[in-house]
Amino acid sequence: LLSSQIYPILLPREMRTRRALLICNIEFEHMSRRNGAEVDVEGMMKLLEGLGYVVDVHQNLTSQGMVEVMKDFAAHKEHCTSDSTFLVFMSHGVRAGICGTKCRDKTTDILSLDTIYKNFNNKHCQALLGKPKVVIIQSCRGGNVGSVMVSDSAVPTPSSAPRIPAGLEDDAIFEVHLESDFATLHSSTPDTVSWRSSVTGSLFIQHLIEQFRNHAWNSDLQELFRKVQYSFGKFPRQLPSQERTTMLRKFYLFPGH
Repeated sequence: LLSSQIYPILLPREMRTRRALLICNIEFEHMSRRNGAEVDVEGMMKLLEGLGYVVDVHQNLTSQGMVEVMKDFAAHKEHCTSDSTFLVFMSHGVRAGICGTKCRDKTTDILSLDTIYKNFNNKHCQALLGKPKVVIIQSCRGGNVGSVMVSDSAVPTPSSAPRIPAGLEDDAIFEVHLESDFATLHSSTPDTVSWRSSVTGSLFIQHLIEQFRNHAWNSDLQELFRKVQYSFGKFPRQLPSQERTTMLRKFYLFPGH
């Protein structure tokens, strides 16, 4: 059956409790203010609310503060009666992750991306087991401009996930993947910068909102991601990147349903 290839929306709209998390760092102790990021927050809030999510917004957190907020959010009872979640992170960034407000270099006060997946994986957030977890990250990932000539350097492979999945108890114990049903869109490829206007906000967030508004009614999530990437075709300095995506089915947002 084709429908088995699509993530189910099990509850009618009035009984669904979709929640989204949005963390945006604008003010930093040792780094420049992210002017225009307020526009991104407002735009993403409107988009997600329009898609039926109640959005928890947090601003100006250290990496430890971000971890605490994620843990609280992962523990929300509402995820049990939800069908999905969005996790949106906007900040300065380095290759290793997302900058907290006390960040001063490439190693201090950095939220590693692994931490995001760990807090919402099938061991630590069982209420979202089998449900799409959409991660949107607006941050630089290094100082390079994406359109420079690149050499064929060896790409390090991410360390493999633990081999033994968490055993989950239901009527019987059954094994599940430790991590599944994530889809990630990062504003740029590794080691490159992301561009932001102090007036209109981040280029990536602008393009993402536009594509979701125009196409969420008939395109699944990964197709929406591809459309966002395609929209950067004439802007060689930045290319959004789909990463660590473990979606087993197609996710349709079905706005209005």
